[in-house]
Amino acid sequence: MNEAHVLKIAGEFKIAPRHVAATAKLFAEGATVPFIARYRKEATGSLDEVVVTGIRERLLALAELDQRRAAILKSLEERQLLTDALKTALTTAETVTALEDIYLPYRPKRRTKATIAREQGLEPLADWLLLQLVTGDPVAVAQAYVSTEKGVPDAAAALAGARDILAERISDDARARAALRELFHREAVVKSKILTGKEAAAAKFKDYFDWSEPLATIPSHRLLAIRRGESEGFLMMRIVPPEESILPLLEPLFVKGAGPASEQVRLAVADSYQRLLSSAIEVEMRMESKKKADIEAIRVFSENLRELLLAAPLGRKNVLAIDPGFRTGCKVVCLDRQGKLLHHDVVYPTAASAGSLREAGEALLSMIKVHQIEAIAIGNGTAGRETETFIKALKLPSTIPIVMVNESGASIYSASAAAREEFPDHDLTVRGAVSIGRRLMDPLAELVKLDPKSIGVGQYQHDVDQMALKRSLDDVVMSCVNGVGVELNTASKQLLGYVSGLGPLLAENIVAWRNEHGPFKSRQDLRQVPRLGPKAFEQAAGFLRLREGEHPLDGSAVHPESYPLVDAMARDLHCTVKDLLKDNSLRQKIPLAKYVTEAVGLPTLTDILAELAKPGRDPRHQFEVFSFQAGVDKMEDLKPGMRLPGIVTNVTAFGAFVDIGVHQDGLVHVSQLADRFVKDPAEVVKVHQRVMVTVVEVDLPRKRIALSLKAVPVMPAAVPVGKTSPTAPRPTPGKPRPPSRPQPVDWFTEALNRSKTN
Repeated sequence: MNEAHVLKIAGEFKIAPRHVAATAKLFAEGATVPFIARYRKEATGSLDEVVVTGIRERLLALAELDQRRAAILKSLEERQLLTDALKTALTTAETVTALEDIYLPYRPKRRTKATIAREQGLEPLADWLLLQLVTGDPVAVAQAYVSTEKGVPDAAAALAGARDILAERISDDARARAALRELFHREAVVKSKILTGKEAAAAKFKDYFDWSEPLATIPSHRLLAIRRGESEGFLMMRIVPPEESILPLLEPLFVKGAGPASEQVRLAVADSYQRLLSSAIEVEMRMESKKKADIEAIRVFSENLRELLLAAPLGRKNVLAIDPGFRTGCKVVCLDRQGKLLHHDVVYPTAASAGSLREAGEALLSMIKVHQIEAIAIGNGTAGRETETFIKALKLPSTIPIVMVNESGASIYSASAAAREEFPDHDLTVRGAVSIGRRLMDPLAELVKLDPKSIGVGQYQHDVDQMALKRSLDDVVMSCVNGVGVELNTASKQLLGYVSGLGPLLAENIVAWRNEHGPFKSRQDLRQVPRLGPKAFEQAAGFLRLREGEHPLDGSAVHPESYPLVDAMARDLHCTVKDLLKDNSLRQKIPLAKYVTEAVGLPTLTDILAELAKPGRDPRHQFEVFSFQAGVDKMEDLKPGMRLPGIVTNVTAFGAFVDIGVHQDGLVHVSQLADRFVKDPAEVVKVHQRVMVTVVEVDLPRKRIALSLKAVPVMPAAVPVGKTSPTAPRPTPGKPRPPSRPQPVDWFTEALNRSKTN
């Protein structure tokens, strides 16, 4: 453990160093975020998952910084360039940027103009110019460096070479780079422009054909949209500061007088910026702004995914699930209360003939009766509302809820290796219908079988750093799975794989042991699973549930390491653990302070007491049946001013998408989310939230629906077909599009020319 890292992180997070040190030690021992946050509160000072995750990320970042520092020191030492002053500067650098700035002058370079000038013996001339003596004529001094053999034909060429050396030095100067970065952060503008001849093919990027916006305030989704347009070959993007601010910022750092030598330095400063610094800092800003946009996009995706995974489960019911379709019919499956496939068939409830409709109704009623169906799940894709209407017309008992289920990603699951392994003898359509039914029973258990990116609750997810996205989404899934708890005897290996301390291999071993020996009878049986050692047991046991386990606490979140403690509480009250679980008056008699030890403090004891009150409680909301507006099944049924129920399907930086049951989600723009200013849509809505929206506009040709959550939304005037409507994503939410700034030069052509020069 690096003590300096611990102190630094403690200062950043404003928490006690001992808690950071304990958390770092637990990570070094292989502990996971959920385990540390839930079962090691005494060590960490009750840090929650967010802070624990933050400490982990900072530990990794500081370790990477140290690795880079060590590599630089080694390189300098091998080349005999390391001095005491340089070593001190590198050792005290606190960021990668500062580290690289210090190293830049010593970094091995390709052959540059400055390299050639040094080979021509012009470095002493550059040193003389940098002194900026009042006396002395640069041309006369440069005459001494003229050499045809070395390729310096005259004094002008000698001065040009010396300026090349100075330009490189200026470019490598940490002060100059720091000043420019600050200027870019404060005043730079992101600009985009359509490439010649690409207008027709780039219609989706039309808002960015001639766009300009401050770098400091551009939202993540807009930056990612412009970058996507650039990567697809339609747009050119630049990040540029105000030209008039550049030289006044840089010249005072290097120009120390007004004589002829100072004028040469002034020319070198201008050349350094135009040829070297401008592109270098712009690249940095592109990378930095992209990273910032990625972080925001990943945050939005992670929050949406958490809400979706923690959606209310129906629970263990016999379910009839339908994957709707017109031409190929509806794929129907019957599942038992554990989600096991009992029967499957195809019916045609949307057929034109009365005979087919009668057959479909009879088949469905028969399946409902034979398999004692307790709920019906219908996918919300093509023909979903039509199928729902048909099912409701069967006049089933009111005790059987009919629920529309979001089927995003179901087709991906049905073609996956996991689905093929589970249902090797069934085709894609049956697997997809099973997934729809299981999503109703337990969204979390079914959705973990999918790559989170295929669930469809993010924005520009394919444009962000994929490693960072995967790490963040995996954290969310692990947090949700362990927060809810996993039934050991019924969980799939995909679900078990997210349990703290397990992973895919141990999850597969658990399922194999279960298949061979039958259901687990106690948590202690886990120790018999091959390769599941003491550390894995410690990490996983508290998050696994056995509703009918041998020990009364096997179905709770009380960790097995605390069983002796609870047993002692029961003995002291002359009762059993089962009595403690049933009788609140007994629990109220437990003097928690009596059981405090060096290893167990009040935070853990308080958690145990809460768990005894509601053992194995599910933190998710209670399931409630939701229904779309009857008679509103397609976009043509919509009219401005309608008030309709809907479910939020995605939250982005520019608004929220809502399913109102017409096969096309509507957009509630951020400016329409509330009667007040909304900066972050997540402040107002969450994925899977039920809302009442007002239809603002319907654009049938472009299949766009504008919705509002305002009390009294303003209805727009009719928009002619082909014109921009409020449903289109706006580059500046709630504000008119700013005019493009006039450019004194064609900066795109200039950029192309500069790239050729360098």
